[in-house]
Amino acid sequence: MSQSNIKAVFFDFMGTCLDWHSSVVTALPSTIPGNEASKFALEWRRQYFLEINKRFLQGLHPEDIDDTLARTLEVTLNRSPEPRPRIDAETKNKLVQAWHSQPAWPEVSKAIRSIRQDLNLEAFVHANGTTRLQLDLTRSSGLDFNMLFSSQLLGFYKPSPEAYEKALQLVKLKPEEVVLVAAHAYDLRGAQKCGLRTIYVHRWTDDVDEDMEKVKTEFDVFLENMDDLPGVIERM
Repeated sequence: MSQSNIKAVFFDFMGTCLDWHSSVVTALPSTIPGNEASKFALEWRRQYFLEINKRFLQGLHPEDIDDTLARTLEVTLNRSPEPRPRIDAETKNKLVQAWHSQPAWPEVSKAIRSIRQDLNLEAFVHANGTTRLQLDLTRSSGLDFNMLFSSQLLGFYKPSPEAYEKALQLVKLKPEEVVLVAAHAYDLRGAQKCGLRTIYVHRWTDDVDEDMEKVKTEFDVFLENMDDLPGVIERM
């Protein structure tokens, strides 16, 4: 059992725990070459984050993630003229729904199971999105958490301080008793300002605009995957 003062782990979900990229690429028409499909998926994800950041800066209430994804899909299509003729209305709906079924990265299930069983810590999803999305993703990924906290449920987008503070309030834990694990520097920066411990997990699908050499120096721990995550948390 862990002897540290950490009592719970907050996990960002898509990107950090889940391979969203393969789900989106698979949902694209097979006539689109693999490399082109991958670039399209990465740009869509990038446009999604830009939109979420814009809504956060404007102080807007979290909206249904399906609406955000549909809107940013149109932006991405306007920036990607090659695949546009091959993506009709039915395919657009299929692409948005693809985000509701994602596999976990290979090492994640074992890491979360060890955190909960070997370290006897609580594990929570703490991510932007909707409760329905998170329920669908736990089913498709097979991952098991104590509770799912979405921006829809909390009422705030990350990295708003209220998003972290509300979750801490609900689980009745102090910031220093919780570590956030995420593949997004903006998220960890927000958590860091609220006093949470921070672990960055590098995923090639995410933070494509970040300087990784800088990111490596910002947080408590930088990992290339979750293989040693339980051991890292135990030593914190």
